[in-house]
Amino acid sequence: MKRRRLLASALLLPAALSAPALAQSDEWQTIVAPDLRFRLEMPSPANKTTADEKEKGHASPRVAWESKRGRQIFDFDFVDYEPGWFSSKDGKEMAKELGRGDAEKAFPKPKYKYVRDEPITLQGWDGYALDIEGEGGAGVMMRTYIVKDRLFRLLVTVGDDQPSKDAANRFLESLKFAETRESKTTPLEPEKK
Repeated sequence: MKRRRLLASALLLPAALSAPALAQSDEWQTIVAPDLRFRLEMPSPANKTTADEKEKGHASPRVAWESKRGRQIFDFDFVDYEPGWFSSKDGKEMAKELGRGDAEKAFPKPKYKYVRDEPITLQGWDGYALDIEGEGGAGVMMRTYIVKDRLFRLLVTVGDDQPSKDAANRFLESLKFAETRESKTTPLEPEKK
């Protein structure tokens, strides 16, 4: 929940995010998982950290990368959960619960506008999108995905200017998983005449 508090404070200062005069690096780097299960792009340099504390259900420490582009913050993390932690539950509901978290406490309505608040999928895996806009158009965009028993979270602050929105979308859309979840389809029976 530390990251939600950090972003709440960022949204309280929307002018800070929309200052176009700040120098912005156009250097991006590709982050690849040590086990090759995902890749994504972030502004360079991206700083990797590993959290020592483990929450209930965690099978490993949380691994995170953070970078900045001007005053824009890009944050990505993942953590493995114990086998069956997610796969034994409804993935859509779990993604919503983890994707929304305590958002309404950190970003109370009507002060903040929930621009996007819906379930999504990426390569067949369940996820949740939450985009919140503050006064002046600055905001935060969050994505949460569950792939087997691994939780992925992306978070980016966005100003009211087009370059910051483009950078946020590039970051969010760059995540790719090594595995695609097969959708279950049933073949159509031939038409009986």
